Amino acid sequence: MNLKYMDMAIEAAKKAFLKNEVPVGCVIVRDGEVLAVTYNQKESKNCVTKHAEILAVEKASDRIHNWRLDGCDVYVTLEPCPMCASALKQARVSHIYCGLSNSDLNNFKIVSEILKQDKNNKEVLITNDLAVEKVDFLMKKFFQNRRNS
Repeated sequence: MNLKYMDMAIEAAKKAFLKNEVPVGCVIVRDGEVLAVTYNQKESKNCVTKHAEILAVEKASDRIHNWRLDGCDVYVTLEPCPMCASALKQARVSHIYCGLSNSDLNNFKIVSEILKQDKNNKEVLITNDLAVEKVDFLMKKFFQNRRNS
């Protein structure tokens, strides 16, 4: 784990914030090489699947010309939703590092179940709450702005 990658994810989340997207940023790293840095683009692309994690998987896969992201670590500002957790597991990443847990307590239960080893894929490890204050501030500010507009 290297928190400089979490800082990169937070910087990406700030870009999302400035574009009125939910401020989630994601970085995918393998052996110290950054393969992707992305942020949410659901609103701007009018597409429900344009979450930061999905975009990062696509970008990293394009970069290495392989959908298998074995040995990759993912740094994401907010704990993944079930869709993103499933995509990350299918991509075979090794570890997901999250800046902040999802406020929906059921999310962690569902995501943990998705990330368990099954007959086709190994377990994906997940570590939460690595940058709580920074990410929580950004999320609260975003939703406060949205309520006030």
